[in-house]
Amino acid sequence: MNLSTKLITAAERLFDRHGYTATGMDRLIQAAGMSSRTLYKHAGSKAQLMADVLGARDRRFMARLEVGSVDALFAALEDWVRVEGTRGCLFLRALAETGGDTPEIAEAVAAHKAAFSERIAQVVAADLGRENPRLAEQVLVLFEGATHAGIYRGAEAVSAAREAAAVLLEGARR
Repeated sequence: MNLSTKLITAAERLFDRHGYTATGMDRLIQAAGMSSRTLYKHAGSKAQLMADVLGARDRRFMARLEVGSVDALFAALEDWVRVEGTRGCLFLRALAETGGDTPEIAEAVAAHKAAFSERIAQVVAADLGRENPRLAEQVLVLFEGATHAGIYRGAEAVSAAREAAAVLLEGARR
């Protein structure tokens, strides 16, 4: 594992667990096992490091959503929750913590959410056999809601959203 990968992995774990604001540079230096000079050389700043973490997470998450049906989207989310846990969306948590005032983070979140929305629309169209922007929006809201409800309801929130999405899809087929 190269230094950049090691740093991103350590930073993601800390940011995901403790949040952006509560994760200080000293904690990041210790977790990554590198000097402050090396950390700043690779990361530039804490905000840029968070943007890099979000970029890596985006690639990992979106790869899971390479599916052909709405049901498979929710199956992928169930798997994500099983592997990653139920702490909600790191993108939205980072945006909320910074109030959208940190350009590197705001841009990473906007890019991810645009790509995510497009992926949902593609999967809905593939499953339904035609585009349906309204249904895509409904599925997106169910997916996002399940992600956050999982914080206090556990994986059952994803199962409930999966069932609701099936009902919506069936209604759209009629």
